[in-house]
Amino acid sequence: MLYQQARSVLFLLLLMGSSLTVQAQRARVSGHVLADEFPLAYVNVLVDGTSLGTSTDSLGRYEIRGLQAGTYTLQFSFVGFIAESRKINLSPGESLTLNVSMKEDQQSLSEVVVTGTLKEITRMESSVPVEVYSPKFFRKNPTPNIYDALQNVNGVRPQLNCNICNTGDIHINGLEGPYTFVLIDGMPIVSGLSTVYGLSGIPNSLVERVEIVKGPASSLYGSEAVGGLVNIITKKPGNAPLLAFDMFGTTWQEYNLDLGLKLNVGEKATSLTGVNYYLYDNIMDQNNDNFTDVTLQDRISVFQKWSFNRKDHKLFTLAGRYYYENRWGGETQWNESHRGGDEVYGESIYTDRWELLGQYQLPTTEKLMLSFSFNAHDQDSRYGETVYDAIQRISFTQLSWDKQYGLHDLLLGAAYRHTFYDDNTPATARMDGNDVLNQPDRIKLPGVFIQDEVTFENNNKLLLGLRYDHNSRHGGIFTPRIGYKWAISPDQSLRFNAGTGFRVVNLFTEDHAALTGAREVIIANELKPEKSYNFNLNYLGNWYTNSGIFIGLDMSAFYTYFTNQILPDYETDQDQIIYDNIDGYAVTNGFSANLDFDFNNGFKLLAGFTYQDVFTRNDGVKRRQLLTERFSATWTASYTFSGLPLTVDYTGKLYSPMELPLLGELDPRDKFSPWWSLQNIQLTYTHKKVEFYGGVKNIFNWTPDQEVPFLIARSNDPFDKQVRYDNQGNVQATPNNPYALTFDPTYVYAPNQGIRGFFGIRFSID
Repeated sequence: MLYQQARSVLFLLLLMGSSLTVQAQRARVSGHVLADEFPLAYVNVLVDGTSLGTSTDSLGRYEIRGLQAGTYTLQFSFVGFIAESRKINLSPGESLTLNVSMKEDQQSLSEVVVTGTLKEITRMESSVPVEVYSPKFFRKNPTPNIYDALQNVNGVRPQLNCNICNTGDIHINGLEGPYTFVLIDGMPIVSGLSTVYGLSGIPNSLVERVEIVKGPASSLYGSEAVGGLVNIITKKPGNAPLLAFDMFGTTWQEYNLDLGLKLNVGEKATSLTGVNYYLYDNIMDQNNDNFTDVTLQDRISVFQKWSFNRKDHKLFTLAGRYYYENRWGGETQWNESHRGGDEVYGESIYTDRWELLGQYQLPTTEKLMLSFSFNAHDQDSRYGETVYDAIQRISFTQLSWDKQYGLHDLLLGAAYRHTFYDDNTPATARMDGNDVLNQPDRIKLPGVFIQDEVTFENNNKLLLGLRYDHNSRHGGIFTPRIGYKWAISPDQSLRFNAGTGFRVVNLFTEDHAALTGAREVIIANELKPEKSYNFNLNYLGNWYTNSGIFIGLDMSAFYTYFTNQILPDYETDQDQIIYDNIDGYAVTNGFSANLDFDFNNGFKLLAGFTYQDVFTRNDGVKRRQLLTERFSATWTASYTFSGLPLTVDYTGKLYSPMELPLLGELDPRDKFSPWWSLQNIQLTYTHKKVEFYGGVKNIFNWTPDQEVPFLIARSNDPFDKQVRYDNQGNVQATPNNPYALTFDPTYVYAPNQGIRGFFGIRFSID
């Protein structure tokens, strides 16, 4: 017994000794993390490929023990600073001292923006509030186009206007799509007839960032920039990777391919080519109304951008894009042999589009910039039996002079825009006796503008602007602008902006979706230009807590007053959409806030909400605007696991009830939509420069048909062959039509697409 006890003690001592020996052979690494020679606290220090890691203390010190001999890579990361990595070789028992200096990430904390004033300036210093969104933000909920991606932005809502063809527009702070101006690299390449199509097919691999201005911008951009604008900034060819690849598919059999390729052509030029291909060819009818839930699409877009090296680094870029799409929706048994017929209902749209844009800095001592763009849009559409064929040509050129004089930062410019539009409707026809002659619509819009930004000693800024445009149809229009930025501190600012806007209406180029076979478009009187008066108050602040948490707050209050506003009347006659200037005024006002949290443990949260009141007072009667929510919210929550190359993203949006267009007193559908929300989750695994991502969209499987007996009125009789009318032209209730309805797909406020999984892969080669 004594022998056995002694042997056990000896074995225990030997085990402890061997453990101490092994422990003694373990290595450690320690040091300081500095920023501009000052200690940086709460920096994450991780040993790549292991679960080991720590964070720096208040003096910037760190220490990692228990490392075996070998080669390691240490990762240093902290919010607002450029991540650093260091490779080390450790011998058994070695104590290595490694000090690291980190630099501030100016791009993330002080994004450079150009949209607000047509000048490159940091977001914090800009007199005009500009929101900036990077491709990384949009990847948290991957979509096949920019149009769908904007659903993640607070206060911006892609609005579907048709249950069948799924065309739509972009609402900013409750204002209808025609008040949103869309640009590519600052050029008005997307407008009128082509807004929804122009935003589809822009290769995501070529997008550097998206800048959004909510509020008046007509003093710089002219007509249509009333409610705000979306500027898609593409990458500079020199900054793009050699190859960028992104492909994903969904369980609904949607497939999207995004490809970018950079090529150096000698020493004088660099080209960047992007290709986007999207295919959805799977008929789905989960709400059992015999109509496709989602429009089928076959789309390809090719984009190429050239950058030329010139003396004195003067700018010269040239870009072009070709876009083709074949989309259709309708009864599930429809095929192209039924196109334009009255046997099977379908809405079929062929789109051909060309774009060219460029910027050339003149070879002068003064900073003179020549900008130009041209787009050609051809559309061949059939809405049931209704034929809508249209072409649109828009050319634009602008010369601007950027001049600094003392405290004044001046921008002077002259612009010319020519719009040609022709279609097969009465909008472009005139009577010559008994003959109907074609008369295409031509609008010439020359303009001049001046902007003066005065910077005071305390870094406060006063912005003054004035633009004069002469419309060939309506005459001269002045649009003044004033803004003031109060720099509360280097990380806080308060901005006030006010101005006027105008919109010269070309109804058919903007609301062509109304030309479905269901309703007749009526223009009650000659339409006058809309005018608006805009006010916006914005606060922007950034803070760091002692524990290394970043907090960003962006709040805005907005107010817009319209005269001569034009709104569609869906309710006077269910067979018509009546357009006219209101006899009164319209108001859009509200408040929005974005809150950005970036914790020091891999968790990030971006959440925002918008509350708005949008109404018209017409003939003394106040009326809430149709299809407009009072409250909306968006959120993006992300978590990156410590020691694992795995990130989870949870995104969502929430909308309050909207008033919807009904077809009469007997219509059984709800007058207001319910509260509704779409939510998504995604997992991303990163291996070197390859990302594998997948998840679930619309995780709660919410669709609008769950709330009403039907979405499309009279889907069983899309050509109204069994509808009966009285002597006054009113629809009669019959046993076959107990609710006295006609075929109508305009009762739409949310996508019909239910829950679906997705998986994709992306990588880049520098």
